[in-house]
Amino acid sequence: MAAYILRRLLLVLPTLLGIMIINFALVQFVPGGPIEQIIAQQQGGGDVFAGISGGGSEIETEAGGANDRYAGSRGLPPEFIEELEREFGFDKPPLERFLGMLWNYMRLDFGESYFRKIGVMELVWEKMPVSISLGLWSTLIAYLISIPLGIRKAVKDGSRFDTWTSGAIIAAYAIPGFLFAILLLVVFAGGSYWQIFPLRGLTSDNFEDLSLLGKVADYAWHIPLPVLASTIAAFATLTLLTKNSFLDEIKKHYVMTARAKGLSEGRVLYGHVFRNAMLIVIAGFPAVFIGVFFSGSLIIETIFSLDGLGRMGFEAAVARDYPVIFGTLFVFGLMSLVVGIISDLMYVLVDPRIDFEKRVG
Repeated sequence: MAAYILRRLLLVLPTLLGIMIINFALVQFVPGGPIEQIIAQQQGGGDVFAGISGGGSEIETEAGGANDRYAGSRGLPPEFIEELEREFGFDKPPLERFLGMLWNYMRLDFGESYFRKIGVMELVWEKMPVSISLGLWSTLIAYLISIPLGIRKAVKDGSRFDTWTSGAIIAAYAIPGFLFAILLLVVFAGGSYWQIFPLRGLTSDNFEDLSLLGKVADYAWHIPLPVLASTIAAFATLTLLTKNSFLDEIKKHYVMTARAKGLSEGRVLYGHVFRNAMLIVIAGFPAVFIGVFFSGSLIIETIFSLDGLGRMGFEAAVARDYPVIFGTLFVFGLMSLVVGIISDLMYVLVDPRIDFEKRVG
């Protein structure tokens, strides 16, 4: 197992390097960079993409020099553009900028946001609690629903209960998360029917003034809709995984032996089958959490106005805030790779029969 873990760890660095190279190369061809953003603000908040698709006549300016590289820079002095390039580091070749970024990342220096004048990691830590809260509750609820439902489906395999619950699971899995989120807002947040839950945020404006019990109640009032919206599709795969694990175990000889000894069905299921069938489900918890954490955060956080990592990443991409984009990409990529290794370790810990080294060989 040690050799397998070592191989996985050695793959982390080249994988991260490949992710960073691909994304850094892509942004070199994306119009509307940070300098264009500032130019648009200087000229009255116009559309940063204006003139980019209009051909060469819109890009050429009377000032010449540095201005020729930026659409919409007519009338701005070349010295101003050159100063912006020096400030953002765009006066250096792309390769030099990329190598400098990697060197800073090796020293855990992720730089500052172009527009917020705050460190990237400070931004990440500031937004992390919202995303972790959403991902953790969604994962826990998915397990609380999926495990009992999967067990029941396995016991009632082929029955009407199994059939209609499978149909409901498939329908829930097929519903887009953003569509279900909008439906929840319309029905339960004062859209057209009931105003039971708040429309936005995880806390009220007066949250800091509330007592401890009041804060708990306020948080519990805000969290149900976003958690439900992000959980709706997450439990489908987990439910079917639980069902199939139980079905595999129920058909094994030790279950037949336990029944032949006269043990009750409940004792057989929860005293013997449950422990073995749940190994793969429990071991997959880190992967399920990280999947919920990353997959639905952007859409759910945007719809419910949650100030989390997904929304921060979206805003950084729109504003072309490259330090935030690359810094969060590096951190999230590293988290995903590490969680993948932890998931493999969990499988081995809960079931020592699993040997990844033999499978790789």
